[in-house]
Amino acid sequence: FFSHYNHGYNETLGRKSHIDDYSTWDIVKATQYGIYDRCCELVEAGYDVRQPDKENVTLLHWAAINNRLDLVKYYISKGAIVDQLGGDLNSTPLHWATRQGHLSMVVQLMKYGADPSLIDGEGCSCIHLAAQFGHTSIVAYLIAKGQDVDMMDQNGMTPLMWAAYRTHSVDPTRLLLTFNVSVNLGDKYHKNTALHWAVLAGNTTVISLLLEAGANVDAQNIKGESPLDLAKQRKNVWMINHLQEARQAKGYDNPSFLRKLRADKEFRQKVMLGTPFLVIWLVGFIADLDIDSWLIKGLMYGGVWAMVQFLSKSFFDHSMHSALPLGIYLATKFWMYVTWFFCFLFIHLPFLANSVALFYNFGKSWKSDPGIIKATEEQKKKTIMELAETGSLDLSIFCSTCLIRKPVRSKHCGVCNQCIAKFDHHCPWVGNCVGAGNHRYFMGYLFFLLFMICWMIYGCISYWGIHCHTSYTTDGFWTYVTQIATCSPWMFWMFLNSVFHFMWVAVLLMCQMYQISCLGITTNERMNARRYKHFKVTTTSIESPFNHGCIRNVIDFFEFRCCGLFRPVIVDWTRQYTIEYDQTSGTGYQLV
Repeated sequence: FFSHYNHGYNETLGRKSHIDDYSTWDIVKATQYGIYDRCCELVEAGYDVRQPDKENVTLLHWAAINNRLDLVKYYISKGAIVDQLGGDLNSTPLHWATRQGHLSMVVQLMKYGADPSLIDGEGCSCIHLAAQFGHTSIVAYLIAKGQDVDMMDQNGMTPLMWAAYRTHSVDPTRLLLTFNVSVNLGDKYHKNTALHWAVLAGNTTVISLLLEAGANVDAQNIKGESPLDLAKQRKNVWMINHLQEARQAKGYDNPSFLRKLRADKEFRQKVMLGTPFLVIWLVGFIADLDIDSWLIKGLMYGGVWAMVQFLSKSFFDHSMHSALPLGIYLATKFWMYVTWFFCFLFIHLPFLANSVALFYNFGKSWKSDPGIIKATEEQKKKTIMELAETGSLDLSIFCSTCLIRKPVRSKHCGVCNQCIAKFDHHCPWVGNCVGAGNHRYFMGYLFFLLFMICWMIYGCISYWGIHCHTSYTTDGFWTYVTQIATCSPWMFWMFLNSVFHFMWVAVLLMCQMYQISCLGITTNERMNARRYKHFKVTTTSIESPFNHGCIRNVIDFFEFRCCGLFRPVIVDWTRQYTIEYDQTSGTGYQLV
């Protein structure tokens, strides 16, 4: 319906690169094409800039839809009415600019007093139009300028409802959720929530976002239909499964006592972290039982599997992908230490020193701030307005979830749902992001963990040499493995766990040290180097502006001073937004 008024914009895109004579053009065509001199000539000759054409469209409308900033400024100076209604949709120039996604035009018109809360012929204000057409930057700017995030149009639809119904991408829904929009609000006439509208549109991307934000899967519209009912009517298997899983996650289908426990987030977290402790112990304990019948042991292992299934269905949620690896690591380390102190019955001072260093670095990696980029509500809105008004509100440098300008080397972590300075990766083994604030501690954690695992492997081999009557040289590999597994199944189980963790820790430590010392980049930068303009990527190498040579890279990363012998370059990565190359400095670049 809007294409009727858009022919000037489309013609502009398709016109010839050079047209010689504009002298015969009327003012509407000259405005559409942005021929400033011709427009001035006609206005100075007496043309009234307030005069609408035969379609009741003013020059300001045509300038707005075609993003002619200079002409808008000129026409307003000549008396054009900034909020003039016109066209079949009875829209203002600001409505036209919003539909087209011209953020710079929206900013300019609002500077001249355009009112974004006015409604057009379809009952929509500018924020509803921006949400409908997926213009995230304009949505952000309008909210920063004071538009109500839950504003209803004449049909009772909020921006979130329009985004759920019309925009099949994460934004602007994600941005609206960040502004604490009312997720479970129903529209005026149908009483559909945003989740209802997303299901009606088959908008799977937005459905996932709304469910994560706590949308009520049992909310009923005016006909008594829930989003799940609508999904079943449309026979969409994906939507049905995800909505049913959401109901189960909230404990709606569980008995009352389980529902109460399921609603306790802290209890769910404890169950997810504690389950690996129980499973690792039961696997070793059952194997170590003095029972000759493998059928009985098999039934016992079946009981363990059934218990895990019950716990996972009753208490595990979407955070399990982060909580379970952390639980597995903590459980493995716990049972390794129990085995060491109760089975080996000897303590080495180096082992104790290594353990203290391991616990310290793990604690810092797990609980310390990885470099979260923080801002108050006012600072977020100020940032949006500053970026928009300077023509820089681009999603490549602006995070639509955290509502902050992203510093160089930062990235939004989908697991933590926060922007992290000098982001390396999200590590499930420590349950935290690895970034500027804790990367050094993470390296210490890997180093001391590797040595702790080596101590455990050494302890297992020593135990077998003392308590198990076998010899690898005389019995051969498979006989030796069978004999040590039979001699102490628990010890063999601990050995297998140690070998597993040794492999990933050793590989990760080597990769991290190579990236830090030889490349001067993070894991995220290495994997996504082509996305960042400041890297020069070839088929065989990545040239990084942060690479100053192996020795200098290591000194800067670990902040080595050695009693003043070294002077590491310390950068606050939460505040660095651009890179300017400095040919005179020893570092080769300057951060601003």
